[in-house]
Amino acid sequence: MQGQVTVRLPADLSRALKLASRRMQRRSSDIVRLALRQFLETPAPGTRAADRVKGLIGSLESGVPDLAEKHRAYILESLRRGR
Repeated sequence: MQGQVTVRLPADLSRALKLASRRMQRRSSDIVRLALRQFLETPAPGTRAADRVKGLIGSLESGVPDLAEKHRAYILESLRRGR
């Protein structure tokens, strides 16, 4: 570990952290690191949705060759079938 930070938490947040620690069977410091990492990696407001998911585009195979062209028809058909 490189650095250390001391943080004072309100009582409700401290209780929630303790509960999460027990539930996840992890140390409180591990949970704080996970939460902080996730918060800091969250895209800045105003980032385009396409930029946030560009790594996912084209990564899934639907088995439907013209899904992008006929997506509306597939959605309507799916709704008719109750899926």
